[in-house]
Amino acid sequence: MTKMKSNNYFLEFMAALPPDDTVVLVGHSMGGISISVAMEMFPQKISVAIFVTAFMPAPHLNVPTIILEGNRQMDHGFMDSQISFGKGKDKPPTSLVFGSKFLSNVLYQLSPLEDLSLATLLVRPIGLYDDAEMLKEIILSTQNYGSVRRAYLISEEDKIIKEDSQKWMIEKNPPDLEKTICGSDHMVMLSKPQELCVFLQEIAQEYY
Repeated sequence: MTKMKSNNYFLEFMAALPPDDTVVLVGHSMGGISISVAMEMFPQKISVAIFVTAFMPAPHLNVPTIILEGNRQMDHGFMDSQISFGKGKDKPPTSLVFGSKFLSNVLYQLSPLEDLSLATLLVRPIGLYDDAEMLKEIILSTQNYGSVRRAYLISEEDKIIKEDSQKWMIEKNPPDLEKTICGSDHMVMLSKPQELCVFLQEIAQEYY
């Protein structure tokens, strides 16, 4: 399933919600972009949007800018990952497949070994936007996106969206609530599942 298709299914779900229903949205990593689009399209249906070590754009802070900042902070590169250029070498990359070293050293370095092993077996290409596509498709407004309450959960030991990058986004686009999960890697739901669940429940109870 491509990134675009999965995002379309998510937006179809949001559109199908009954008029009086509201939801709590949680976006992890690139999922922060998806829930931001939903916030712009369906602000009245969202009680709170929770960004879990995720990219968090804003009306004044576009997606290419935050990804560029994240990449600037990432000092190890993508290691043994495979990058594909489906539109030609002179065009932006179109997909990325994480390598086993990248998975073990960057994404799952604090997660259980069985989760790393499963991730290695199930790894699939990730579709990539280019800057022009993102600027054209992802436009956020203060009226819609800005009206939805936001919470951000910082992952302290994330090596792909580093803590400094997360705090940079928070400084540029302050959420209503900010919490830190200590000792967690990028895969917070695997490295610190109980702590994540406690925070999600607390935030949902406060805003839902």
